[in-house]
Amino acid sequence: MATATYEELLVEVVPTKIDSEDQYDVLHARFGELFRKRRKTVAEERLKELLGVLLQDYDRRHALPPDSSTPAEKLRFLMEQGDRSASDLLPVFGQRSHVNEALNGKRPISADHARKLGELFKLQPGYFV
Repeated sequence: MATATYEELLVEVVPTKIDSEDQYDVLHARFGELFRKRRKTVAEERLKELLGVLLQDYDRRHALPPDSSTPAEKLRFLMEQGDRSASDLLPVFGQRSHVNEALNGKRPISADHARKLGELFKLQPGYFV
């Protein structure tokens, strides 16, 4: 089996950024193959690093809202990404009106709410403060 050149390996990575989940999944799988491979050529190592940068960029753009987001913006983002509804937050806030106020930024997220939200979304409670 002939070793691929750096240029041939780069042909696999046509995009300059990842634009879809399908594209992310394909490149993530390729990154995983290269990551697990014990003996990599210099070209494969460079490709792995490039894929890592592309995947990290996609994650930054899609995984979580910016740190400067308000707690309400972060909560709405997580709700949307997790395909959750306001009813899913009733155990956290107790009343539908409190859920709506929290989602609209009119109700602060207390330490108790942050702890429960952290459990619900598998995040550190400090994320919601």
